[in-house]
Formats: sequence, structure tokens, C-alpha cells
Amino acid sequence: MRTFYLIVATQTFSIIGSRLSGLAVGFYIFAQTGQATPLLLISLFSMLPNIFAANIGGMLADRWDRRKLMLAADLGSAACTLLLLISFATNSFQYWHLYAVVFISQLLGSIQQPAFAASITMLVADNKRDRANALTQLSSPAAGVIAPIIAGLLYGSIGVIGTIMIDLFTFIVAAGTFLVVTIPTPAETEHGRRANASVWASFTGGLAFLRERRPMLLLTMQFGLVNFCIAGSMGMAMAYLLGRTGSEATAGMVVGISSVGGLAGGIVMGIWGGTRPRIHTIMPAIILSGIFLALFGLSQSPLALSAAAFGLMFPLAFVNAPVMSIIQAKTPPDLQGRVFAVLAQIALVLTPIAYLLYGFLADQVLEPAVLTPAWAPFAGLFGSGQGSGMAVIIFTAGVVMAVSSALVYALPLIRHMEADLPDYKVSPTQADDQPVEGEAGLELEPVVAAE
Repeated sequence: MRTFYLIVATQTFSIIGSRLSGLAVGFYIFAQTGQATPLLLISLFSMLPNIFAANIGGMLADRWDRRKLMLAADLGSAACTLLLLISFATNSFQYWHLYAVVFISQLLGSIQQPAFAASITMLVADNKRDRANALTQLSSPAAGVIAPIIAGLLYGSIGVIGTIMIDLFTFIVAAGTFLVVTIPTPAETEHGRRANASVWASFTGGLAFLRERRPMLLLTMQFGLVNFCIAGSMGMAMAYLLGRTGSEATAGMVVGISSVGGLAGGIVMGIWGGTRPRIHTIMPAIILSGIFLALFGLSQSPLALSAAAFGLMFPLAFVNAPVMSIIQAKTPPDLQGRVFAVLAQIALVLTPIAYLLYGFLADQVLEPAVLTPAWAPFAGLFGSGQGSGMAVIIFTAGVVMAVSSALVYALPLIRHMEADLPDYKVSPTQADDQPVEGEAGLELEPVVAAE
């Protein structure tokens, strides 16, 4: 597993660099304009490639050498960062430069992400995969904790140019890793051959595979609903926290504590490994997270908000890692890139709708309603100050998330999916795929070579 650990470590290093430069650019833009719209446009341009290009990324991950694909993606991202650095260094920076760089970088990321997720199957044995996937889930919350601290310490002295230079260095380190590691190529399976029969079949292979496996498709759809509930709520979390607390420092503290919750959850999951069947880890964790999301909407004091934010993020590591492990075990290795791409698309396609719907309900309906006499019956539960209308939305999202997940969990189709669906025995040298009952072993030679 040394190759896996090395890739995760250097990709985490790169993610920290990207978060650092993202914060620095955000500081710079807000200081120049005092407006939130340019920052929201950054989020939009970072989201669009994952929604519309994930299938292409998954197709490439299954048809091309995954190591070279990830190397090319990191080098491309480094080139984009270099161009952004030049625009700042020459005082020629314009907003469209940033939007273009963000769009292209995320486009490359939509290619790299399914390639990496699919590569885990070829690098890590099934009985260690839950912990390995949990480790990958540590990268984002770790960056969420570390990057703001570094940005706060360094931005005043090195500015936006210095932080972008750090980001460029982390990209180069991450790309260099793919020059020295070896990632075995999966043997072509019957499913893979059918999916590669034509360009259209290759493009839609992931969705076609999930359609043949109703439990996996249903779980994926529920994952999309969960993301809809969380993404919309977290999209307005800062405005909600500012309304509740009236303090930027307190709001930032609560956001930081939520990142600590995600980090702690990933550590616990990495040590524990979860239950077998994995579904008995996944669904209770989603339900628990939904309950804490509802409590987040009900909370009014900084202490209660912090506790709810921690409780919301802590269980999510118990969801993402086992879901990845199930997909890796139940999907032929040469089809996993496309299946992971479909997962990403379903999870993200509802996010713009969530932003628009939640924003409309908050700004046009519920926040104005707080100022009317009709709000009196709700004031005792949700409060009567700024942010109380958003609290209703967040509470409702948490209830929907918890209740819908409990209903899905009650279905025998879901509870027994791991026993009903065959695993795929993985070997880089096998000539054909052989579904087997129970656990799938990973037959790899020891790896010598050292987001």
C-alpha cells in the first residue's frame, strides 16, 4: 500500500495548496470589490465541469492509463496556476482569467478524480479498502483546518502572489509522484468490453451498469438527495451563522469546528474500518448526520451551533468511505471510472438547483416572513431574529435527509445488497472477471516504487 499512501499524502499536500491560494484570491477579490458575486461565480465555474464532464473523465479513466491520466491532470492544473500567477505578477489580472483557470482546473479534476477512485481497487486489498477510502476522506477536512491557519499567518506578508507560488509548488510535487509510482492496469472484463463497444456505449457505460443493479442505483439516487439537502444548507451556512451570531469571528469558528468534525470522523473511520455489511455503517451515519443538520437549524447559541456543526460533519466520513468500497467491490475494475463519474454527476447535478431554491426561499419568502405577525407561532422554535427564516430551511432539509434515509434503509433491497450482488475478484493479470460470493481479494505483487 506504499504507493497508495504516497499518492494520498502528495494529493493532500496539493489540496492544501489549492485551498490556500483559493482563500488568498478570495481575500484579494473581496478587498477589491466588497462584493460576494465574484466569489459565487468562482463556485459556479468550479461546479460546472464536474456536472457536465464527469462522464468523459470516467470514460477516459477506464480506457487510458490511469497513472498517466492523473499525471497529465496535475501538470495541466500546474500550468493553469502558473498562468494565474503571471497575471497577478504582471498586474494584468482580470476576473475572467480566474474564472477560466478555475473552469479548466476543475475540468482536469473531473478527469483525475474517477481515475484515482478506480485506482484504489488496484492498489488496496478489499479487507483494507474501507480504511483506505476513509483516509482519502481526510484530505478535504484536513485542508479545511490547515489552509485557513496558514493563510492567516502568511497572507499579510507574502500576499496573493506568494500563496499562488506555494500552490504551484504543491502541484509540481503531486505531479512528480506519478512519475515514480506504478498503478496496475485492470484486465478487460465482459462488462468493460460491452461498455467499450462504441463511443456512446462507453460514454453511458456507468449509468447502464447501475441500471442493471437496482440497489446500487437506488443508493446512488439517495446519495444525490442527501447531497441536495446538505449542499443547499451549507451554501447559505455563512449567511445563516452571521445572522444568528452577528460575528464574523464566531461564524468562522463554527465553520472551523465543522471541519474538525469531518477530520475526526475520518480518523475514527480509518481506525475502526466500519461494519460488515457496510450498509449498516452508511445508512445510520446518514440518518445521524440528518438529525444534526436539523439541530443545526434549531440552534441559536454559538455553543449549540458548534456542537451541531461538528455532529453534522463527523458521520459523513462513515458514509463516503464505505460507499466507495461497495462500488469498488461490486463493479468490474475496468468500469469503475465511469461508475464513479455517474456518482459524482448525480451528487452534483442537484447542487445548482439547491442553491437557487434555498436562496429564493430564504431571501424572498422566509426571512421577510420573520418580520410579520404570522411568524409568531414559529418564533419559539426557530427564533425571531436574522437567520430565523434560513433556520426553517436547514431544519426541514435535515428532517428530509434523516427520514428519507431511514425509509431507504428499511428496504430489504438495500439492507441485503452486499449479499445479493456479487463481488469482483481483482487481479492486474487476470484474463476475465469472475464474480464471487463474499469478499473480493486483491491479488497484487508487492509494490516497490515509492490530491
